[in-house]
Amino acid sequence: MESKSKFTMIDEPFICEVCGKKVNSLGYTARDHCPYCLSSKHVDINPGDRAEKCHGTLKPIAIEPFKKDTYKIVYKCEKCGMQKKNIAAKDDNFDLILKIMSNPVSFN
Repeated sequence: MESKSKFTMIDEPFICEVCGKKVNSLGYTARDHCPYCLSSKHVDINPGDRAEKCHGTLKPIAIEPFKKDTYKIVYKCEKCGMQKKNIAAKDDNFDLILKIMSNPVSFN
């Protein structure tokens, strides 16, 4: 029996609905958030499926260490309250990552 992947590769440019900046495709994996303000949009149930009906803004609320020199951004949807994590991209605003790390928000 063949299993279906829960990851759909979508790496396309977009205009961030939070900061208004043009965001280019990432090139090595799917772009799932703005590298400038780190915000995302609640559009997926599984990565890239665009099946979520909420469409709220995913606000970065915390940063977690992931692997060597890599972090996960912890998000909370401002509309429905759902929390999720995404791996930080190489071109993300590292100053903002440090700021979020030094001022964590409780997300439990």
